[in-house]
Amino acid sequence: MPTTTFSLGGDLTVNRLGFGAMRLPVKTLDGPVRDPATGIAVLRRAVELGVNHIDTAGFYAKGEVRANDLIRTALTPYRDDLVIATKVGPLLGPTGVPTEQAPPERLRGLVEADLDALGLDRLDLVYLRVGALNAPGGESIAERFAALAELRAEGLIRHLGLSNVDSAQLAEARAIAPVAAVQNPYAEDDADDAALLAECEAAGIAYVPFFLLGGGGNPLDTARLGKVAERLGATVAQVQLASLLAASPAILAIPGTGSLDHLEENVAAGDLRLTDDDLAELRG
Repeated sequence: MPTTTFSLGGDLTVNRLGFGAMRLPVKTLDGPVRDPATGIAVLRRAVELGVNHIDTAGFYAKGEVRANDLIRTALTPYRDDLVIATKVGPLLGPTGVPTEQAPPERLRGLVEADLDALGLDRLDLVYLRVGALNAPGGESIAERFAALAELRAEGLIRHLGLSNVDSAQLAEARAIAPVAAVQNPYAEDDADDAALLAECEAAGIAYVPFFLLGGGGNPLDTARLGKVAERLGATVAQVQLASLLAASPAILAIPGTGSLDHLEENVAAGDLRLTDDDLAELRG
């Protein structure tokens, strides 16, 4: 049976199926603001269902509805085993979309803002999100990662992560400070994604795919997933999540939703066990 937990940074045990807070304020970037009361209910139910890893960011916001505020309202006082990961780096452009990047000297302010919004003295995991809306790679991250490493040394951050990076950027960061997690796109048929996942697995670094349920302009292959889903009496989303978890013990899934029904469905995927034949069919 696949391992259901992961030791994040070597000292934080998290269930491999967590929760992403991006969709709490709004379903899509250009969609209407969601009801904060529903977001609070979703967060509380997620923890009731055993989720102990929540992924958020200060820029997960629209208007007055902010994911970090919802997390603090819903979940404080926080459970001792709850791990909250956040990301810094992107800055919202004029249209409210994170199209700009913070220079090193602005990262302290972003970390302190997350600490304040979440009501914490130390953040469990802070990712440096790189590249705005661009593909991974193509720029140095050393100065920005070093700025976060200083905040880790001061005790404001427990573990550091990277988001939207390539192998060269991961190596650049690891020469500065330990990296506990990488949050990146992931497709099994993409050689670069597969190589970076293998590198993370070998190093004990968590690999956290984003847009894992078809967001970001990458729709799910419903025809491929649907056959297995029908045979197992599961949904396409559940099979996708189970397939990701089966791909590597280093993968952490953080499906996001603002719906209680979808939350229940997503969390139930953690109990779905795919056979070797199922996985062979899914992977062609």
